[in-house]
Order: sequence, then structure tokens, then C-alpha cells
Amino acid sequence: MKEKFIKELRTALLNNADLATRKSSSRFFKKGDEALVYGVKTAEANKIAKEFWKQAKSFSKEDVFAICEKLWKSRYLEEAIIACQFTESLEKQYEPTDFGVFEHWVNNYVNNWVDCDTLCNHTIGTFIMMYPEYISELKKWATSSNRWTKRASAVTLIIPARKGLFLKEIFEIADILLLDKDDLVQKGYGWMLKAASESNQEKVFDYIISKREIMPRTALRYAIEKMPKELKIEAMKK
Repeated sequence: MKEKFIKELRTALLNNADLATRKSSSRFFKKGDEALVYGVKTAEANKIAKEFWKQAKSFSKEDVFAICEKLWKSRYLEEAIIACQFTESLEKQYEPTDFGVFEHWVNNYVNNWVDCDTLCNHTIGTFIMMYPEYISELKKWATSSNRWTKRASAVTLIIPARKGLFLKEIFEIADILLLDKDDLVQKGYGWMLKAASESNQEKVFDYIISKREIMPRTALRYAIEKMPKELKIEAMKK
């Protein structure tokens, strides 16, 4: 059943791919970091995901995860996006042991910022809000040698941060990532701080001021993006 389902899904992607979309996709990625793509527009990929979910939602969670594993293994961006939509749709069925599955995907299959952010913002972010004891695992991710696992430690907390959650842990993860040389890691934790500033502007501003002498400017600019002009000016002072 799973093989037939995946074959039909891939046929739908191939039938909706076009050369222009495939060529234009590279502009979203730095040279050398380009994603493998069919060339399906995002809106169309989302439509395909919704159509195939009508069938997949009758499968067991284990079968859906097995399908997602195969989609992730392909390395195609569109298949990863669909896998993320499927797992996001299962949120009411998340249980603690699912963290190991999500961690496996992050460590082994995520290979671009779209994969990372799509999986982490929703699926893993929702899981962490449901099972906050697993936030300690994100701190371990922040010490990884894998750039995507490091970025994942931060971007998983984007939605919780906007809700005012986990501020202590957000600062702890930012501390671990603070001097990382990878700009995509810097942008990841800068984005996390920006999200946290939506609910905790004063505390996030104080944190940034305390680190501004050593925080990479890329991360700092992301972190202050939603702050009032006068705070931005103060934060950018040398």
C-alpha cells in the first residue's frame, strides 16, 4: 500500500513540475547549498499534499511516519515539504517517543534551510510545546557539528517564542550558538531572539545589549528587526 501511495504522489509531483520553476529555485539558496527539486511551485506542492492527505489520514501513525521516511530519503525539497505537512497533521497523536523520529530526520535528511524551518517551526515546535521536558534535547542539538541540527535547535522555538514561552532556554541556546561562524546558524538564532522579542521585548533587548560586543552582526540585525527604531539604533552601537 505504502509503495503504491508514494509512487502516485511522485507521479503527481512530476506531472506538476516545470523547468522554469526548477531553474528559479536556486535563487533562494546560497551557491553550493541549492536544494534538489522537481520544479513544482510551492502552492501546487501544498495542494498535492492536501489531496494525498485525504488518503493518508486513514493510515496508522506508524505507516505515515514510514511514508515520510521514504519521502525524506529522496532528498527532494517538495517531498520533504509534503512529509512535513503529513507529520504536522498528526499533531494530536504526538507522543514522547516521536522525538527520536524527528531527531533522526533532522540529523540525517535535512540539508537546506527550507527543510529545516518547515520541519522545526511546526512539527517539532508543536511537539516541544506539548512535551517541554524535551527542550533539554534542543540544547544538545545546539552543540552539534551539523549546521542544520544547530539551526534546528533555534528555529524549533520560533512559535513558542512568539507565545512568550521558554525565554530562559532561548537565551541558553543563543549563548551556545552565539559565536558560531555559520551565517545560517546566526540567522537561525537571531530569528529566535526576534520572535521572543514579540512577547518579551525588554528582556530580549537587555540580552542583546549584553552580547552586542561579540554577537555577529548578522544575528544581531535579525534579532532587533521588530524593535522600535530607537532600540535598533542603541543595539547597533559599537
